[in-house]
Amino acid sequence: MTQALFFRSGAVTRLPIALSLCAALVACETTNDTSATEPPEPGVLAPTRNGPADAAPGTCWGKTVSPAVVERVSTQVQIKPAKVNPDGTIGRPPVYRTEEKQVIVTPRRDNWFETPCADVLTPEFIASLQRALSARGGYAGAITGTMDPATRRAVQAFQRADGPDSGVLTLAAARELGLIAVPRETTD
Repeated sequence: MTQALFFRSGAVTRLPIALSLCAALVACETTNDTSATEPPEPGVLAPTRNGPADAAPGTCWGKTVSPAVVERVSTQVQIKPAKVNPDGTIGRPPVYRTEEKQVIVTPRRDNWFETPCADVLTPEFIASLQRALSARGGYAGAITGTMDPATRRAVQAFQRADGPDSGVLTLAAARELGLIAVPRETTD
């Protein structure tokens, strides 16, 4: 199971996370707008953390977390050696104890991907996203302009093959759907 999160790079870089989250919660309590208290994507936190270490300031990032793979390993540990008779025969077999321990086979991994920033995810943009997914046969719901569970499932299904298995729209998927312009390559 993966979790999806996204953050705006460079938004609050010097405040501790706890202080930033506390400030975000206070801001949410002072507004009457329910959209400010309800995150637009699953697992969204207030834009208080950067993306990956090399993220450009002002960019937005999503993250899926690949959990660690842990296996239980059993080993036999000799606690008493065998008693060998002078003629070479075994007088008493060795005594073993079974020890079990957990071993991390694959460590936990954060998988970062660039996303459209929250200010881009307007109702008009989301309606265009729903129409683009519908035209490709991936969305059958009403064009509502809200990032509802059906839209998230359609986004996840669309980008699963080439991108993260996440309902958070990647910048690459938005470009592939024609919703965000692809930057021109400059020839020097």
